[in-house]
Amino acid sequence: MAVNTQHFFQHVDDFMDYRQTVYEISEQTMRTNRIDLDLFKRFVKEHRYDAIDGNVAMKFQYYLKVKRDNSGGSINRKLFTLRSYARFLQLADVPLADKLPFQSVLKIRQGYRNRPGALTHEQLETLFHSIDRSTRLGIRDYAAYALMYQLGLRVGEVHSLNLENIDLDNSTITVIGKGKKRRSLHLKDELKQIISEWLAVRSRFKNSELNDSLFISKKGNRLAIRTLEDNFKKLVKQAKLEAHFNITCHTLRHTMASHLNDKGTDILVLQSLLGHATTRSTEIYIHPSADIVRDALEKLPGVIYMKQLIESGELPLAFQGSKALQRE
Repeated sequence: MAVNTQHFFQHVDDFMDYRQTVYEISEQTMRTNRIDLDLFKRFVKEHRYDAIDGNVAMKFQYYLKVKRDNSGGSINRKLFTLRSYARFLQLADVPLADKLPFQSVLKIRQGYRNRPGALTHEQLETLFHSIDRSTRLGIRDYAAYALMYQLGLRVGEVHSLNLENIDLDNSTITVIGKGKKRRSLHLKDELKQIISEWLAVRSRFKNSELNDSLFISKKGNRLAIRTLEDNFKKLVKQAKLEAHFNITCHTLRHTMASHLNDKGTDILVLQSLLGHATTRSTEIYIHPSADIVRDALEKLPGVIYMKQLIESGELPLAFQGSKALQRE
C-alpha cells in the first residue's frame, strides 16, 4: 500500500503555510523547501509513478546522485524536506501517510563534496571597488555586501535586518539567524561608517518612513533576497572575477571565515560569529589560503634542512631552463 501521487501533492501549500506560521521558518528555507518538493514532483511526473512507495524514494535518491550529480549534503537536504512533508501528511490524517518511506531512506555519509570556495584579498578588493558608491543603490548594495563579508552574515539575515537591529551608539548589531536564534555582533568603526552612509541616503527611497527594514528597494519594499543575489551576480560579472567555484553572496561568508582562520582565530570564535550550533558546521567554512599552505610547507623540518644544505653549497642544484630541456 502506498500514497496516491495526486493525494501526496495536494497538501504542499498547507504544509508551507504551517511551517511558516507555526515554526516561523525563514524565507530562504521556505524557498528551498518549495524547490525540493517541486523537483520531486517533476521526477514523479516524468516517470509516471501512480503512488509514492519505497521504490520511488530509492530511485529518486539514485536520480539525484547519478543524473543530477548532487553531493551527499544536497541529497540529504532534499530527503529531509520530504521527511518533514511526510510527517505533516501523517499528522493531517492523509490516508496511508504512515506508509511513506522517506524516514527509512538512509542518509549519505559523505557530507558536502567540496569545501565552499573563498575569495582572495585581491579578489575581494576588486569586487568592492566595482560597486558604484556615487549612487544610492550602490551605497545600499555596498553596505549589504559589507555586512556579509565583515560579519559573515547570510543573505537571508541581511534581508531580515530592521532599523532597530542597528545600535551605532553601542557599536552592535543584532542578527536573527537560523531557528530564530539571536546573536549580537560588534560593529567596527569602518562598518559603522558604511552603514551610516547608507542611512543618510535611505530616506530618499520611496516609503522609507513607512518601512522598518534596514535595506529597502526602489519601490519602498524590504529588499528581496533574490534582488541581493541577482545584483551580486551582476557585480561579479562586472568585476570580471574568475574562480574554480561559483561565486555567490554566500561566498562572502565563506571568505570571512577563511580570512579569520588565516589569522589564527579560534574555531569557537568563528562558530559564535557565524551563528552555528556546532563546530562541525563551522569546519566546512575554513579555507587556509594558498599563502598559508605554502608557509606551512616551508616550515617542515625536511624542507628547512634542504634549504640550509643548498645555501651552504653542500647540495649543489642546477635547475634546467627551457634551452636545457630542448637539448635533451
